[in-house]
Amino acid sequence: MALLHDDTDTEMKCRILTTAERLFREIGYLKTTVADIAKTLKMSPANVYRFFHSKKAIHEGVARRLMNEVETEAEAIAAKTTHPVARMRELLATVSRMNAERFVGDAKIHEMVAIAMEESWDVCEAHVERITVAIAAVIAEGVKTGVFKVADIELAAKSTCTGMIRFFHPQLIEQHTNKPGPTLDQMIDFVLAALTLSAPGKPGVGEDKRHS
Repeated sequence: MALLHDDTDTEMKCRILTTAERLFREIGYLKTTVADIAKTLKMSPANVYRFFHSKKAIHEGVARRLMNEVETEAEAIAAKTTHPVARMRELLATVSRMNAERFVGDAKIHEMVAIAMEESWDVCEAHVERITVAIAAVIAEGVKTGVFKVADIELAAKSTCTGMIRFFHPQLIEQHTNKPGPTLDQMIDFVLAALTLSAPGKPGVGEDKRHS
């Protein structure tokens, strides 16, 4: 019976998050109240609070679920057996595309993301960490096979994430649409060149020694 109860609770939390996400998209996060969510589900606000102690917790749950979809896809790509360069290109392009699809072009969801970054940074930080770990896995495979010339895999993964921030960060994706700058493909080419040519922090050291 305990398992049945757990399954029912999980299902109810999923329904609340699905409803909340729809209302956030329709009327905006700031205008949506717990009472609105409860009314749509034909239940009392008190019942909603049984599963989420605050509106902020619901907001974090929605953000966490949207981010998890991106993380899961990134991890699936990282686990492939394709060439590390092709795998890295696919991973970086996919994260950018999925973030644009989920968080950009919809003012109300954009509002939710902005609030998440201000009030629930730990959720965003956990997301960045999972994406960085997926990137590190591909880099490690590339180093193992001699494709990537990286001395510090963790630093290289963090540097890759930082270099891609314009194409990963929802607000920056939106702000830089149709603005001058490298395209997504050009930025990925640059990152791959950095990974294949030299170790972070020591550009060209190996090449200089060989040609001296």
